Amino acid sequence: SGDQFDALIFPGGTGMAKNIFDYAMTGPECTIISDIERLVREIIEAGKPLGAICIAPVMVAKVLQNMGREGKVTGGCDKQITADIQSMGIETEQAGAGDIVVDEENKIVSTPAYVEAKSIKEAAEGIEKLVARVLQLIG
Repeated sequence: SGDQFDALIFPGGTGMAKNIFDYAMTGPECTIISDIERLVREIIEAGKPLGAICIAPVMVAKVLQNMGREGKVTGGCDKQITADIQSMGIETEQAGAGDIVVDEENKIVSTPAYVEAKSIKEAAEGIEKLVARVLQLIG
């Protein structure tokens, strides 16, 4: 349950896009494992920070859409991911691998990581910034 956490960070990756939600197979019409969607909803409704790395911003966008809420995440500079997020009614902001995008209202921090990164160092820069910002938002 969401009250057991101060914040939540989803690392993303191909496994997430196939197992936590089915975006890899169905695109923007994806569905999310119900317990995961419930947890993300609870975190957002409680105003707790949420971090989304790599492909995870798409899942967060889908939850926001299902909640009927507005929000902002990054799809990096990937045209298809960005278009899919926007088709859910969620604002996007382009970002490089070392950048973060912060939705202050919903306390959602996102970074594209390997959607854009050419090296582990590039991905680490954005991930480290994301973790630091999520920790700041807890306080």
